Amino acid sequence: MFARPNIAEKPARIDWVMMCALLGLMVLGVLFIYSARLVTDSDLPWFRHLHFKQIIFYVLGLAAMAGVCVIPYQTLARWSYVFYWASILLLLLVLIPHVGAMRFIAFILALGNFLARPLDELRLTGNFWKALGMLGLPFAFILVEPDLGSALVLIPTGFVMMYVAGIPARYLRRFLGGSAIVVLLLLVDVLFAPPGWQLKLQDYQRRRLLVYFDMDAKYFAPPNATAAELQKAQIQKRNDEYNIIQALISVGSGGLTGKGWRQGTQNVLGYLPRAVAHNDFIFSVLAEESGFVGSVVVLSLYAVVLFAGIRIAGQARDRLGKMMAAGVVALLFSHMFINIGMNIRLMPVTGVPLPLLSYGGTSVICTLVAAGLLQNIYLHRRSY
Repeated sequence: MFARPNIAEKPARIDWVMMCALLGLMVLGVLFIYSARLVTDSDLPWFRHLHFKQIIFYVLGLAAMAGVCVIPYQTLARWSYVFYWASILLLLLVLIPHVGAMRFIAFILALGNFLARPLDELRLTGNFWKALGMLGLPFAFILVEPDLGSALVLIPTGFVMMYVAGIPARYLRRFLGGSAIVVLLLLVDVLFAPPGWQLKLQDYQRRRLLVYFDMDAKYFAPPNATAAELQKAQIQKRNDEYNIIQALISVGSGGLTGKGWRQGTQNVLGYLPRAVAHNDFIFSVLAEESGFVGSVVVLSLYAVVLFAGIRIAGQARDRLGKMMAAGVVALLFSHMFINIGMNIRLMPVTGVPLPLLSYGGTSVICTLVAAGLLQNIYLHRRSY
């Protein structure tokens, strides 16, 4: 009546559902980078088109993903502190800008290795502060680069890993509550304090915050500004908010099914600036040309990857694998949430790429290495 299960059958070697979702995102990435650069790359030879370079990045990323799967994650964890301190050293070498998003993988490996200790030890206050130190050190150095968006991604990644590891929730609540108060005070300082009292941010960072909170143009001008200075500040505000306004128009004008591939007028006519359409605002290009339906497809593919990661964390052989999988899921979700959020003005513009869709080799390779780490944990999952 019912087929007897074959107890000798081996479990699947890789998670094909997640792989299919990743491949789907890569296909969409090529299509919409091509569309975003349709005008800009039209006079270039085919091998210099950005969508072709993106294909090369995908191939390199898939090779790196396969390489990560070859070495058991427990072995990678033994070298995690070497990777971690090497990434810190590279962050210190200011002559090497943008050393790469691989620092996130080194951070996940190192923090996961540290948190894999017995639960009794994690309840010690000292170990909580050590874990915070491991988070705070790269956060500070990335912030100084300056790269506020990448620095912010570390926070949810680190705290999700601490929570999953078993750090007492009261420690996390108290620290996050105190941090929220500090961030609120800093925002008040940056937005409203006189220039001599303000926290020293890069000028573009402060203007992005002013745009995000839709502050009046007078806040873009010096105190006691003249009429000419206020007029200049009004122009500055319009220039600073131009990208996000055009991104919102792109998303909204797509309607239910979009205007069609390569038919997005915001992009083709250059209203959505071509310098950012293929990276920071690739979601706006996609939403305009494929509409609500296309946006849902993209979100669904990301959801498949994220829920596969959560499932892999639940099936992990040990606490180390569980924490690493949770860290990767938090990392990918943070990038996705921040990037799409800034396209629809839920988040300030920070330059955080949309995984596998935004153009860029570093982001692509880091994302696929992170996915490779998930597959590694899946390969070595518990057997029942």
